[in-house]
This record gives sequence, structure tokens and C-alpha cells, in this order.
Amino acid sequence: MNAQPISTTSASSEAKKVVCRFFGREGWCDVGGPDPSAHDVETMVRFCNGRFGGCARYRMLAEKWSGMAPVEGELPRIPQRPTLRGAASSEVTRGVLQHELRTPLAAILTSAEILAANPDRDAETRQKFTKIICEESNRLKKTVEALFDGLEEGIEPGEGASPIGFSDKKSIDNAVITEKGRKTMESNKKGWTVALAGTGINLALGILYTWSIFKGAIKSSIDAKGDFNWDPASINDPYAVCCLVFAFAMIVAGKVQDKFGPRLTSLMGGLLVGAGFVLLSTTTNYWMWVLGFGVMAGFGIGFGYSAATPPALKWFGPAKTGLIAGIVVSGFGLASVYIAPLATYLVNNYGVQKSMLIFGLAFAVVVSALSMLLVNPPQGYVPVGALQGAAAKKAPAANDVPPSQIVKNINFYTLWAAFFVGSGAGLMVIGSVAGMAKAALGPMAFLAVALMAIGNAGGRIVAGLLSDKIGRARTLFIMMVAQAACMFAAIPIVGAATPSAVMLVAIATGIGFNYGTNLSLFPSFAKDMWGLKNFGMNYGILFSAWGIGGFVMGRVSEMLKASTGKYDLGFITAGVLLLVGAGLVLTLRDSRKAVAVAEEAERVAKAA
Repeated sequence: MNAQPISTTSASSEAKKVVCRFFGREGWCDVGGPDPSAHDVETMVRFCNGRFGGCARYRMLAEKWSGMAPVEGELPRIPQRPTLRGAASSEVTRGVLQHELRTPLAAILTSAEILAANPDRDAETRQKFTKIICEESNRLKKTVEALFDGLEEGIEPGEGASPIGFSDKKSIDNAVITEKGRKTMESNKKGWTVALAGTGINLALGILYTWSIFKGAIKSSIDAKGDFNWDPASINDPYAVCCLVFAFAMIVAGKVQDKFGPRLTSLMGGLLVGAGFVLLSTTTNYWMWVLGFGVMAGFGIGFGYSAATPPALKWFGPAKTGLIAGIVVSGFGLASVYIAPLATYLVNNYGVQKSMLIFGLAFAVVVSALSMLLVNPPQGYVPVGALQGAAAKKAPAANDVPPSQIVKNINFYTLWAAFFVGSGAGLMVIGSVAGMAKAALGPMAFLAVALMAIGNAGGRIVAGLLSDKIGRARTLFIMMVAQAACMFAAIPIVGAATPSAVMLVAIATGIGFNYGTNLSLFPSFAKDMWGLKNFGMNYGILFSAWGIGGFVMGRVSEMLKASTGKYDLGFITAGVLLLVGAGLVLTLRDSRKAVAVAEEAERVAKAA
């Protein structure tokens, strides 16, 4: 039945044809809903169609809510629906609300009494009353929900939809959840875009790890009295200087990244690397190679590398710190997989200098383009899983520590020493792996470089994932002990008269894997212990251990090799230092465990 307008001139005669304006409006009058009960049908027949003026319920709604008796010939004016606050202060309003709750409850109790008093009724009748009980129970639930969720809004019966009920609230909640989900998906997509752009930048800058290819070509030129007239003992100097400059450039680049953002920092890095390699293409002079590869490329790699990881970490919560750091820095280690065979091809076909020109131009373009995708999250952004509220207060107090303070903490020096040993041992082998493999693999020695790079990249991702589960310190201890074992195992393999190609590649891959773990664990340590606000500069200071370790242990390794003709003493020295470093790691408090405790506190707070 539908309501019809009433003419003011014949209100009395038309009134009997008008359906009660409260009829069928859930939350206002219980009569007229779907699947009416027997009582509902009786009420509708007697009052709802034209004779609602005689309905006690209608009179209560019309008279009490409007504050005036119904006037013959016009429909009553109905104000907004009463609120819970009004029910607390108004006896009339309280009576109306009590009626809305009492009616379905009475229907439930009456139906239950009928069923209990007439156990012999036929199945169809019993099913009918059972259905009434279920429907009225649902109606009662919706009424209670509406009292709390919709009464404050209020709405006139003649003005559109009824107040918010259970189903409306569910729709709103779903809409809110959907909107939150959409924003979360967008932020995740943006975060992964930044992470993959950083990985791409590192894939270009990882040319540092293919030095052994260029070193072999330079050594061949020296032996043949060619263009490169260098002292054989200094052949590794451009690489060693590059590692050193790279490390200290991270401090400056970290400050630039923290202040101006990752995009500008990465762009500067790409242009510096490109300019350095273009310079190398014009000369064979030793000092110019130290300048071009060691200083300019070192600075460029430092700027690009420092800009790749921090923005990616800021888009993700602490539960993914190790994983994201591992993925981004894996590009640097994985670079040798394609650069090593490419460099071998270019050097063999075009010479060292033309190869440098090609690499310089290509990497300048690639890094500059990818740097445009690096962006920090907007101010106030909170990643999924980040600590908030009460849990944030229970998080480690070392969050957002300035650089001036980290150097006053014993943990910094422990980490620095461990990083020095772990990186130095790996770089010592990486810089010479092609020469070690030449006796076993001949012209295919670049395969050892490429497979070592795969291990290097894999170690970064695996260590990142593992440290998210068992803690950074525990993971680092395991990896340092494993690296020491690899160093000792390498002595008989590399020193053999006819080295086994399979064993040589296997041990090189293992050393690369363990070395790579350093590059995901130490930035994760820096974030956990000192926060993200000054992450660029803090990690830059810590990263100085990487450069000094590579420079010192690379130089020592070359000197020992030059004096003894073997790598044995270099491997022994590295193995012993790694075991000492593993012992130092045991003194570290596992910051990941502290974060996990805080995350659990956050979950408990939310559940409460």
C-alpha cells in the first residue's frame, strides 16, 4: 500500500483512504514489515488504512512527538526522531523508545508461549511461529543497533530514508574498509615502485663488483708492455680507492638525502658515475684512473646507493624492514650477473677505454631516469604495521637518534667493527675472484664473477627475510661464522695446482652469499636502533666501515699475494677476523626483538 496526498478541502473523507505515514517504517512502527505476524495483520486491518487516528500507537507518536493533537483534515507534523540523550531527559521520549523495544520482545515471548502450550500443533503452524520468533529477534537486534548508531542523526518520517539501521551501518563500515583498503593498496603500489626503482639504480651502480674484469685487462696490458704502464702492485688501487670514497661519500650523500630527498641525490650520483667513466675512456694514466674510477665513480656510487634504500624503507612497516632492504641492495650485488659477461664482451671487442665510454653513458641515462621514481612518503604517512599509540611509547627509546649521539653508543662501535670485518673479507675476494678463477676456468672466468654475484644478491634477500624472523644479531652471527668457514675452506681449493672449477665456483658463491648478508643487515640495524629521521647520515657513518674494510683488507691481500704468490695468508687473516667479529656480535642486544615486543603491545591495545 502506498501513501496518497490529502486534499485540505476534503480531509475528512480522504482521511479514511490514507495509509498511516508510520506504516512499514522500521524503527518507527513495527507493523507493516515483511512477513507480518497474525497480530500485525489484525492491526493493519483495524487501523493502518485510513483509521489510524484510532490507533493508540499512532496517537502516541503523533501527539507526544509533535507536541500537538492531530487536527482533522491534516497530517500531523512530526519532528526529528528522539535521541538517547533525549530519552535520558524526557519521559515522553523514553516511553516511545521503550515501546519500540517492547513490541518485538512481546511477539517473541507470545510465540514461544504458544509453541510451549501447544506441543501437538502441526508442523506448518509450529514452523510459522518459529519463523516469527526468528524475525522478531532480528528486528529487536536492528532496533537496538539503530538506537546507538542512528538516533543522533534523526530524520522525519516523511523525508526520505529511515534512520540508520544495522544494514546501513554495515554498508558504511564496508565503505570505510574499502576506502582504507584502496589507500593501502595505493601506498603499497607506490612503495614497491620506489623499492624496484632503487633496485634498478643499484643494478647499474653495481659495476664496482666487476672490477676484476677490468683489472684482468689492465694486467694483460701491463704484462704485454701495452698502454697501461702501471706498477703491478698498484693495479688494485682504483678499486680500493673507490670503495673508500664510496663509503665516505655515503655520509655526505646521507645528509643530502635527509635534507633534499632521494631524487636529487640519486640524480647527482648517476651523473658523477657517468662523468667518471667518460673520463676513463680518454686516458690510461694511473692517477687519472684513481680520479675517475676511485674518486668520481666512488662519489657517484655513494650518492646513488645512499638514495636507493631509505625511501623504500619509509614506505613499509618494521615487519618488512629486512626484506625491503635486502631486495633494494640485492640489485648492487646482482649487477655482476649481466655486467661481467657484458664487460668481458666489450673489452674483448672494443678495448677497455671504449667499454668505459659505453658504460658511462648508459649508466648516466639509466640512473637519472630511475631517480625520478624515488620519492619519500607524504608527511604524516604511517606504513601498515608501524607502531602507533601506546605501542610507540613502548618501542625502543633510541628512535630518531641524531648522528652526534650514535657515536657515543658502544653498539655503534660493535656494529662498525663487525661491518669492517664482514665487508673487508668479502671485498678482498670479490676484487680478485676473476684472477683466482682464471687457472680453472680460463676465458670463462667471468662465470665465477657472475655466480658469485647471484650468491651476493641472494644473501641480501635471505638474510633480510631471516632477520625479520629470528632477529638481526642472531642472523649476523650465523653469517659471520659461515663466512669464516668459507675462508678456511678456500685455502686448499684456490691453492691447488689444478683447482676444481666446480669447487672454486661453489666457494666463491658461498663467500658472495655471506658477504651480501652484510648489506641488508646493517641498514636494518641502523633503522631499528636509530630510526628513519636521520637514517641517511647515520647509515652513512656506519657504512664507512665498509669502505675502510674493503680498502685495508683488499690492500693487505694484494701485498700478501705479491710477497708470497699465494692467497693463503689473506684467507687465514680474514677467517680469524671474522670469528672475532662474530664474538663481538654476541654482545649486541637484538633490536628486532624489541620491535616485535612493541608490535605485540600494539596488537593487544587494538584488541582491547
